[in-house]
This record gives sequence, structure tokens and C-alpha cells, in this order.
Amino acid sequence: MGIIGFIIVGLIAGFIARAVVPGNDNFGIIGTIILGIVGSFVGGFLASLIQDGPAELGAAGIIGSIVGAIVALVVYNQVTGRKKVV
Repeated sequence: MGIIGFIIVGLIAGFIARAVVPGNDNFGIIGTIILGIVGSFVGGFLASLIQDGPAELGAAGIIGSIVGAIVALVVYNQVTGRKKVV
């Protein structure tokens, strides 16, 4: 996947993750892209744990990126204590 594709997938995944997780996130567009890119790597890592293979850090597809971005956003909110997610 090229850099532009990676950024677009990151933007989409980050936007969907911010829409799914309740609360107000003031990340801006760059923060949303970074959230989606981190989510892509988290989703790829989670997928490698589920499948029969070595646990490696790699990019995931759009669904894995969305799931990873949601996980990353929830963990970020819990670590920073910005808001409580029930």
C-alpha cells in the first residue's frame, strides 16, 4: 500500500473510531490520521495473534484498521484519563 493509500485508510479508520467511541475528541485531522495509522498496526497485530502465525507488527486492511483504531482510542482515553468509557 502506498503512502497516500495508507493516509486515506488512516483517515477513514480514525474518523469511524472517533464516531463510534463516545465523547468529544479534539484531535483534528492530523490526529485522526495518526489514530487510524496506529489503529492499522494494532489491528494487524491483533490479527496476527488470532491467526496461526508469529505475532508481528504489520498494517491491516480497512476493517482491521477500524477495530484497531477503536481499541487504540479506548486505551488512550483510559491511560490519559480524559474521559470515562463505559
